[in-house]
Amino acid sequence: MLTPPRTVVRREGGLYALERALQRRGFRHVAGADEAGRGACAGPLVAAAAVLPEGRRGEIEGLADSKLLTPASRERIHDEVVSRALAYAVVVIPAEEVDARGLHVCNLAAMRRALASLTTRPEYVLTDGFGVDGLDVPGLAVWKGDRVAACVAAASVLAKVTRDRIMVELDGRYPGYGFGEHKGYITPEHTAALRELGPCREHRFSYVNVATVSGRDGRPPRSRRPAAGGPDEPMERAGTPGGTVGVALGEQPRPPAPVGEDVVMEGGER
Repeated sequence: MLTPPRTVVRREGGLYALERALQRRGFRHVAGADEAGRGACAGPLVAAAAVLPEGRRGEIEGLADSKLLTPASRERIHDEVVSRALAYAVVVIPAEEVDARGLHVCNLAAMRRALASLTTRPEYVLTDGFGVDGLDVPGLAVWKGDRVAACVAAASVLAKVTRDRIMVELDGRYPGYGFGEHKGYITPEHTAALRELGPCREHRFSYVNVATVSGRDGRPPRSRRPAAGGPDEPMERAGTPGGTVGVALGEQPRPPAPVGEDVVMEGGER
């Protein structure tokens, strides 16, 4: 029995090597999917998917993992991806849904919805970190895929820029938290604001630090959240919190982020 030839990923291909190798095997339309906001304790989770064209038109100058880019570079590359992509889609999952369904479930569902919304049907799917089930095409979960595959990096930029724009808008609606600066991630400034103001409706009440500040950490996330239709104001402060770890209840904490990851990029030195 003959076995198919091995797929060779050429190192000199850089960020485009994996897609080019798949295209040489007949998978012309390779989609990438990624998310932004998984580690934040406020604001939505945003997922995006993108299919870049083959050849030179699909090569975007400066494209990289969104967390390694400056805000100005992200905006420029975002516009380039929108202009050049064969197809792209962005899905926004509000904080309330993250609390109700759980972070990981929402993360996979958002990427699945983004991929299903593409107007150009992908023939192969690359995802960042997590495999996505329920797709009718082959796929591969790639560790740090936004630094390995161009289509995943493009999706990461779409998701990141979309979410950043939402957080800037929320900064105007909920002043005092600094959403426009740290984008909902845990920083000393955000922690201090939570202690002083208490959480608002855009915080994720399934996260330990928000639940503790709300004074309702023993109750399920849905019952901690301010009533729907109520005033868009912070909840009454419940005293000094006992911790500030921004992980979802019932999930294992992620290891400390190295320079360039979300927590540093959103709230620390750029």
